[in-house]
Amino acid sequence: MERLQKFIAESGYCSRRKAEELITQGKVLVNNQIVTTLGTKVSGKEEIVVEGKLLTKEEKEYYLLNKPRGVITSVSDDKSRKTVVSLIDTDKRIYPIGRLDYDTTGVLLLTNDGEFANILMHPNSKVDKVYIAKLKGIINGEAITKLKNGIELDGRRCEKCRVKLRKKDLKNNTSTVEIVIHEGRNHQVKRMFEAVGFEVLKLKRERVGIFTVTGLNSGEYRKLSPKEVAIIFSLKNNK
Repeated sequence: MERLQKFIAESGYCSRRKAEELITQGKVLVNNQIVTTLGTKVSGKEEIVVEGKLLTKEEKEYYLLNKPRGVITSVSDDKSRKTVVSLIDTDKRIYPIGRLDYDTTGVLLLTNDGEFANILMHPNSKVDKVYIAKLKGIINGEAITKLKNGIELDGRRCEKCRVKLRKKDLKNNTSTVEIVIHEGRNHQVKRMFEAVGFEVLKLKRERVGIFTVTGLNSGEYRKLSPKEVAIIFSLKNNK
């Protein structure tokens, strides 16, 4: 059994918030009876009609995208910029799991399965998010140690993380650093490096959990396999 508004959202008809509005407005029928109570639960076997349309539960889809630079991590954009959703050929109402900045590239997962998304984003799932950052300047051991121990952002300390220097380019005065985090705070990686005095020139998310963009060119995507989806759902026991 699940809440009626969740069923409506997962049918692809509208968002959960909009579904709640429609329920309270008396525009939802369950087995030909108007339902206005938000706590109502359904099994999915009922005849559910919203604004005159009979709903069926939307089939779940899961995608891995190699996000290119200059694309918005959003479902839509009021400035008519290209979005990550527009790169996926589907008629389902999918959305990105988490965010990557406009100029950040790499692993991005998209789905219409809220439970799958929540498992991936939940801190207790401890899903590795591996970033490769090209920095202006040569990073030192002191800065790396500070990053590993957790940087304070907005009055709250980030979790401890793993940091490794991959390359020093003395000629061009740049460093390439691998950083592994589990959180997903706003602009977190860039702000962490800025907090220890280094500007991020380029940022790529190389891996999220078991997912990498190996074999995918920039802007290309693929569907996840049933086995990959099952591995993520197995993390639910950690929560």
